[in-house]
Amino acid sequence: MAALLFTPFALRGLELANRVTVSPMCQYSAEQGCATDWHLAHLTQLSLSGAALVMVEATAVEARGRITPGCLGLFDDATEAALARILAACRRFGGAKIGIQLGHAGRKASVQEPWKGGKPLTAAEGAWQPVGPAALAFDAGWPVPTELSLADIAAIKEAFVAATRRALRLDFDLIELHGAHGYLLSSFLSPLSNSRDDAYGGSADKRMRLPLEIFEAMRAVWPSERPLGYRLQGSDWVAGGWHLENAVALAGAMKEAGCDYVVVSSGGNAADQKIETGPGYQVPFAKKVRERTGIPTMAVGMITEAKQAETLIREETVDLVALARAFLADPRWALRAAATLEAAPPYAAPQYERALTTMGFPHGTAKNERRFG
Repeated sequence: MAALLFTPFALRGLELANRVTVSPMCQYSAEQGCATDWHLAHLTQLSLSGAALVMVEATAVEARGRITPGCLGLFDDATEAALARILAACRRFGGAKIGIQLGHAGRKASVQEPWKGGKPLTAAEGAWQPVGPAALAFDAGWPVPTELSLADIAAIKEAFVAATRRALRLDFDLIELHGAHGYLLSSFLSPLSNSRDDAYGGSADKRMRLPLEIFEAMRAVWPSERPLGYRLQGSDWVAGGWHLENAVALAGAMKEAGCDYVVVSSGGNAADQKIETGPGYQVPFAKKVRERTGIPTMAVGMITEAKQAETLIREETVDLVALARAFLADPRWALRAAATLEAAPPYAAPQYERALTTMGFPHGTAKNERRFG
């Protein structure tokens, strides 16, 4: 049987060459929110990977929305110009469509880069004041966030709209709104982090209001032919927190608002979470959301093997797969997966075509194999 993992998939006017996508992966290597030569090397390499879509890492819509001082931003002319240089290289050499994930770290902002410990920054390290739906710290020893006023919320919505306009000027193919992992939008969703008693707190519908309002405001300025997706929190993995039934309800509401796909992830909103990890451990969340709502769905979470990914598509569990660490370990993962599944090779730069035979593709697949050896 032909490999379905390497069949096209359309989202609005965007045709993806296959079902393999590269997840947004924080690199903690920006300077004042600006992309650097690290991003040039990292993203250009991934654009050559054979994946149909490469997502730029979680990108803050305002400076205080960065997780760490090294996190990427799209909130002023300098951050926009820095990304333009990276995108030019990806488009010149790569074959992937390029998307960007826009988000805000909320109460989990102002921390060290992971290799420095990942703890809240000190004043000497340049700490800034995090914000959130309520004055509830993420964990003991973490700063208490400033509770956002209604005026603050309106300003953050405008920041997302402004970043969307910048993404359009940069000609991104797709935008994904980050609503998971305990960052600002998912902290509004969960009763564990949102104790408000106004229009943005209390019932599940009120807690879902801010992500929906931001999505609708972004959709209004993003071209109708370009996809706009949402990174969905499947569960807090804590009793009494956000759970799968909530996620199904939000996915349905997002679909009605014009959302083109959801990526279903989980965790990160509570320090006492009890996550049960393993290969494909988040796939059941995605499967249930897809079954209940019909929205195109992308699976994440320890998807590492070609046959594992193929099975998810073949059994109609999800529509797309998103890999992160697998691509860090092997930037040619998509090419190797195609060889394993006996599919035609996805995009390969002409400079690399001679390597296709070593990956298991038949002799003669690579152009000029005999001429140049």
